[in-house]
Amino acid sequence: MTNTDHVFRINEVLSFIHRDITADLQAKKLAEIAAYSEQHFHRLFKQVVGEPVHQYVRRTRLETAANQLIFSPQLTVLEVAENCGFQSLSSFSRAFREVYNVPPGRWRLGNRDDKQRHYLSDPELHEAYQRLAQVELPTAEIVNIPACHVAYVRHLGYGRSIRQSWQMLKAWADSEGRSVDVQIGLHHSNPALVPLEQCHYVACIGIDEPVIRRGRVNSVTIPGGLHATFAVQGKFGELLPRISKIWEEWLPQSGYVARTTPAFARYTKNQFLRTDDQFDLVFYLPIGF
Repeated sequence: MTNTDHVFRINEVLSFIHRDITADLQAKKLAEIAAYSEQHFHRLFKQVVGEPVHQYVRRTRLETAANQLIFSPQLTVLEVAENCGFQSLSSFSRAFREVYNVPPGRWRLGNRDDKQRHYLSDPELHEAYQRLAQVELPTAEIVNIPACHVAYVRHLGYGRSIRQSWQMLKAWADSEGRSVDVQIGLHHSNPALVPLEQCHYVACIGIDEPVIRRGRVNSVTIPGGLHATFAVQGKFGELLPRISKIWEEWLPQSGYVARTTPAFARYTKNQFLRTDDQFDLVFYLPIGF
């Protein structure tokens, strides 16, 4: 079996994890999805992803919980724990404290200053954040969208290096004779709370026919449902500060709660494929009641 085959199978597991973090994500179940023995699966997951599977699942669940605690104040701590796949409040509180150094209730009440926004460690993003501090939020439109089938390339880290994944995806589409008209960036991580080098981003293009030969490029279905949408324009460095304003200012006052499926951007102009760094997109935030 080639390394490409291993990447494809682990990507299938990652898609399953992010589709529903409340699901049964025990290693035995995930190994079955990958069609490996459990021992072999543990070794290959760490080789491909860079961390053990139990650590990846736990971190993903806690990142989602940290977001919900801040941006969905109407949810109780217990509801957040259950939404993020924890079986008890005590196990959630213990795990949360180990990662964020405070119990979840204090995290929700804490005053996080600008120094705690991880993306501000990047000078380009920091400058854009300061420049956009007083920019008004775009108007939200609430829509119900269908599921979308996409081909994708995963990328670890948030920055200009994402361009490499988009170029790979475009080259693949050109070789397959596929359109790249529908370009979507999936945001699995909140760069305000997660160090940039640990953020998971997924470059996607819409597809009408299945991906036959899989490896670095795979296919997945982006869940549909209720979303708040925001039309956003700017240049590289400005997207994360604009998204942060939506999470931090619009969502807590909206009456909605964030769902655990990933937010995404649908590009008209893709900053990672242009020489002028400009983007024009609609940001989709999955919401519920």
